Amino acid sequence: MLEAANLTKAYRRHAVQVPVLNGLDLEVRTGEFLSVVGASGSGKSTLLHLLGTLDEPDSGTVKLDGRRIDNLPARERDALRNRTFGYIFQFYHLLPELNVVDNVLMPAYIGHSTLNWWKGRGQWRKRAHELLDRVGLSHRLTHRPRELSGGEMQRTAIARALLMNPRVLLADEPTGNLDAASGGEIVKLLRDINRDEGVTIVMVTHNLEIVHATDRVVRMVNGVVTDDTPGAPKQLPFQPLMLAAV
Repeated sequence: MLEAANLTKAYRRHAVQVPVLNGLDLEVRTGEFLSVVGASGSGKSTLLHLLGTLDEPDSGTVKLDGRRIDNLPARERDALRNRTFGYIFQFYHLLPELNVVDNVLMPAYIGHSTLNWWKGRGQWRKRAHELLDRVGLSHRLTHRPRELSGGEMQRTAIARALLMNPRVLLADEPTGNLDAASGGEIVKLLRDINRDEGVTIVMVTHNLEIVHATDRVVRMVNGVVTDDTPGAPKQLPFQPLMLAAV
């Protein structure tokens, strides 16, 4: 479904060029829940940004259903980010001046003209309420982010990511700011969404305690993926010894 081939990416810090990805290859299968693990600085977040067209590679390609997407015109990439990909970030990125419902509705505000939004606002509000009920926040609809716990803010962010019925969820350290109990609840919620709705999920994390809930685990080292097994069956067993050195 989603394929990265020979990706390279480097960033500049003053006069120094810092390589991050070094010819990375990865295949994401339709409907799977994939974990990408690795130490800080290994390129996990950069990979996620390139897969979701938030950034562009220096070289290499990203394809969705066999179609290259990393070099599409800006407007087409904007549409992909609004409708095909959903994003979950470690720091939530909720707008502090909006309540929970309006934060969830933000992709619909952005993705429609003013006229189309007003025509369909009832439908979108209904969907937002349904999603917030799904993530256990039906009692928090009018609260603002400052009135929520970390776990509640992340649940709000998950509902927002699902609003436009994306095919792929890209989750960047979704439990990184949460305690163990809240983090476990978030991973269980993602697992349920993956199984119930068939949404493909790519999650990057350095927390090896949560990856057992996912279908497949790959490791990033020095800007490339290792322990990836293209063509292997879904539901690979979790093998902690393979990942102990991360």
